[in-house]
Amino acid sequence: MSVETILKPKDYKSDIVPVWCPGCGDFGDLAAFTQALAVMKVDPKDLVIVSGIGCSGRFSHFVKCYAYHTAHGRAVPAAVGVKTANPDLHVFVVGGDGDGLSIGGGHLPHAARRNPDITYLILDNSVYGLTKGQSSPTSPVGMVTATAPFGMQDPPLDPILMFLSYGFSFVARAFSSDVKELAKLLQAAVAHKGFSIIQLISPCPTFNQVITFDWMKERVASIPVDHDATDIDSAFRLALDHEFVHTGIFYQAQRPTMEEKMAHQRQETKKKRPHRLEDLFHEFV
Repeated sequence: MSVETILKPKDYKSDIVPVWCPGCGDFGDLAAFTQALAVMKVDPKDLVIVSGIGCSGRFSHFVKCYAYHTAHGRAVPAAVGVKTANPDLHVFVVGGDGDGLSIGGGHLPHAARRNPDITYLILDNSVYGLTKGQSSPTSPVGMVTATAPFGMQDPPLDPILMFLSYGFSFVARAFSSDVKELAKLLQAAVAHKGFSIIQLISPCPTFNQVITFDWMKERVASIPVDHDATDIDSAFRLALDHEFVHTGIFYQAQRPTMEEKMAHQRQETKKKRPHRLEDLFHEFV
């Protein structure tokens, strides 16, 4: 639902002051998020943010919304439950690369198959920031961390390739420094009917001195305007091009959502057994 009164981005911010480190990329993500909400005229009472553990897990604390802070890696199934209970809500999942791609990574392909109409924002800083700088699934080779004092030896995961192979119906990437582009991308993700997922490159100035804002600005490039986001093969080719860190929509497809499939199941059930609840009690009790 939308609000009739005109709300500004600041109207979506809670009274809790963000406690992220100065210069954290999450500040840009939060600014873009509230800008997108204002443009879409989302009523705060219809907004739910489900988060996991980590610096990004505090995201919902700073927004006027209903919030559910789950256990590490369990935000996605909790969000699916919220959407199942009330399909009219705007449901967001917010988590980090560790929360979403490590302990919670197993939930992604199964949730993508169901295609619930929710949006997942993975704030990727390539390090475990809240627990003081351990290696994460997206830490680059050679990066020195608390758990890799001689440099990271294992190759990092590629989130975009994972999301495409898992079958998400909306796959995108953004850079937290470009707030305006991210706000537009968030609007597109919410307008999409289905499970939209966005990798947000959000540099950590405290524990990651490799993937910094300056490092990213030298490599980031918008997805070419002639890219066909409906072509999965084209999306894979673009994701495999590591010359640049492309931002924008890699892939978008329309397919039945979890809510539509559940509604169809209910209709078919009523056709086969069109009884009222009272009739069933009378028959079996």
